[in-house]
Amino acid sequence: MTDKLDPKQADKLRNIGPKSAAWLRQVGLRTREDLAAAGTVEAFMRVKRAGFKPTLNLLYAIEGALQDCHWQEISDERRSELILAADAATALLPPPRYKPAAAPVTTTQMAREEDTMPVPTLFDEPADRD
Repeated sequence: MTDKLDPKQADKLRNIGPKSAAWLRQVGLRTREDLAAAGTVEAFMRVKRAGFKPTLNLLYAIEGALQDCHWQEISDERRSELILAADAATALLPPPRYKPAAAPVTTTQMAREEDTMPVPTLFDEPADRD
């Protein structure tokens, strides 16, 4: 039986919750076999390249799902290997497409002539009426 990464069966694949399953489906990884074929780091990188913001927990969750163990049971040595591989793959990504603003934007308003004329108030003396 194939473990699916669909919302109704997210618990079939260990460590993969609804949000992670949705991300993986959106990058074409719909079954455990798809995940195994891509591998832990490639699956993580597909999610990252798609514009999502995965954390290392997803990296560990995918590894745990493939090893059929809880993600916290992954050895420190294996975690370090995964981090190094993910960092190396991330370094190959193109820079972001957006450009930050050059400087803060300020607005200058010119005073209009009617803005500079005094406005009568309640306490002003009324004009002389002859």
